Amino acid sequence: MAKATGCTPRALRHYEEHGLIASVRAANGYREYDDAVITRVRNIRHLLDAGLTLDDVRVFLPCLDGDVASAPPSPAGLRVGQERLAVLEARIAAQVAVRDRLAAALRAASPPLAPSPSSRQ
Repeated sequence: MAKATGCTPRALRHYEEHGLIASVRAANGYREYDDAVITRVRNIRHLLDAGLTLDDVRVFLPCLDGDVASAPPSPAGLRVGQERLAVLEARIAAQVAVRDRLAAALRAASPPLAPSPSSRQ
């Protein structure tokens, strides 16, 4: 399953712990997944790559076995996406403010540059 989906075995266990996928145990103790889980994991990865969290992905459980990327969005899915976007925008704004404060502090603390010999002419 890890090879088929490009996920690590640890990620698969994590998705299973969160109830997003299921497996059965083989006689040797290894996890066995239904082939449909490949689509489900790819859809989970698609949503995570879009910036959603595993908790956000739960809203999409009813459609994780289909083509999430091209399916029309549901009102609940749109709401989750808009909420996640607002969180990301707030984080970005906070980081930009921190960067600007640091840049200003560095400008204030740096000695002025001496004019270069070519600029004295």
